[in-house]
Amino acid sequence: MKKIQKPKICVVLGTRPEIIKLSPIFSELKRKKIRYNLIHTGQHYSLKMDKIFFADLRIPEPHYLLGIGPGTHGRQTGTILMRIEKIFLKDKPDIVLVEGDTNSVFATALAASKLKIKVGHIEAGLRSFDREMPEEVNRILTDHVSDFLFAPTEISKKNLITEGIDKRKIFVTGNTIVDATIENIKIAEKKSKILTDLLISNKTYFLVTLHRVENVDNKNRLKEIISAIRELCRTHLVIFPIHPRTTKRIKEFNLSKPIKRIKNLKIIEPLGYLDFLKLERNARLVLTDSGGIQEETCILNIPCVTIRENTERPETVSVKSNIIVGWKSVDIINGVYKMLKKKRTWKQPFGNGKAAKKIVDIISKVALSLTLPLP
Repeated sequence: MKKIQKPKICVVLGTRPEIIKLSPIFSELKRKKIRYNLIHTGQHYSLKMDKIFFADLRIPEPHYLLGIGPGTHGRQTGTILMRIEKIFLKDKPDIVLVEGDTNSVFATALAASKLKIKVGHIEAGLRSFDREMPEEVNRILTDHVSDFLFAPTEISKKNLITEGIDKRKIFVTGNTIVDATIENIKIAEKKSKILTDLLISNKTYFLVTLHRVENVDNKNRLKEIISAIRELCRTHLVIFPIHPRTTKRIKEFNLSKPIKRIKNLKIIEPLGYLDFLKLERNARLVLTDSGGIQEETCILNIPCVTIRENTERPETVSVKSNIIVGWKSVDIINGVYKMLKKKRTWKQPFGNGKAAKKIVDIISKVALSLTLPLP
């Protein structure tokens, strides 16, 4: 009787959006009693903040913390490559799972592929068709070194096939953000006291998030966006959980005083996942430059105005839950009032909330086929 080696699965993440979107994967791995190692690169600014997300989403502590922190793309990518390679050489996983488009994702995929470790890319095939976005470069390169591409929609699959990727590697699974949102919105509504804490009520405010390099690192753009917020605050309450990068740039560009003078603007610290989800669910409208929030608002039936010139989530625009407005103040304001008139009759296009089950089922079969019988 030959014994079968247990497959070794490694999951790598580095940012809060990855924690959210991978949380259903962890739940499914646990449900199926599949062991895995979790590596956290620490790409985001605050590991303390990340711990709130781990607690909210009931995710076990990572097995490895790389502590990368902020820095240039080259420094982050190179440091992750060096540190994670050592772990892969030591642990020898059969499959490495990554999600999204960050430096952590690309560095991990590259390190694994060079060591001939199979790579599964969750949320494969997203494209903004803007190579000036660092995330776009990461997406493309990760997809082309991956062995298993978990595309959330048929549009994503088409993008991959157009680029010459073997369709046998592509699996349309839906997006795990649907799983996470469905699983956690009831918990958030019950547990979170954020509306009470902020002294606000349902559908009486706009919610703003802003963090992308192209917006906050460009003084003229940032001034235009703040101008739009100022104008909207003349008639609406605006809640703004501010990203550390945005705070830093506002200070550097001497915009602290102008933004503090805006009445009806509540600037707050970044929130945990459940608090933010409740705030998002109860907003009248959301303004953002985040890809994940474009998806969440679509799922939660909240109108979204995206402060960018393109999106890798065209499905949200197609179903009319989202509008892309660029960064000029007048266009942002016009977009807001256009979306306020929209009927919330769209159907979200990202799947039925069973993406994690589909992905883990595929990974389980693949991992098992990669293991060899022991003598």
